[in-house]
Amino acid sequence: MDHLVISLVGKDQPGIVDKLSAIIQQHQGNWQNSSLHHLTGTFAGVIEVSASANDIQALDSALKQLPDLQVQTQITSPADSDEQAAITLELTANDRQGIVQDIASVIHHQGGNLIKLVSKQGAAPHTGQTMFNAKAKIQVNQTQLDELICALENLADDLMVDISQ
Repeated sequence: MDHLVISLVGKDQPGIVDKLSAIIQQHQGNWQNSSLHHLTGTFAGVIEVSASANDIQALDSALKQLPDLQVQTQITSPADSDEQAAITLELTANDRQGIVQDIASVIHHQGGNLIKLVSKQGAAPHTGQTMFNAKAKIQVNQTQLDELICALENLADDLMVDISQ
């Protein structure tokens, strides 16, 4: 089985996921993983689908014919399992410009691979200060984990890092 990674963006409207899932099913695809979001009136998402080599090209073509959506695809094969451990970091700090770049740079320079990042802004209780909150799933060699956490915490006095396996 090959995999098709689909990235799409368009004006949000009812029925987008229904249309996508119908096309995937029609081409014998199996919806594997996805992250779909409504962002400021825009529908944005990434979907991973598995399908036979015979069906994947037709699926790819059908998805690119969808009106009102910008669709990009990449045919790929499943990755081999990696020896690095996957951990989840929960990060909280006062929001500021460049915080994501600072965090991503530390993860990269400490030998980590950022697999997933989900972030949001919110008001702090009591003060109303704008806070940055993120969950970052990373792969990192266990021997480098302490150094990575220390480097992240040294980015700013207010940055809190919680770890879960």
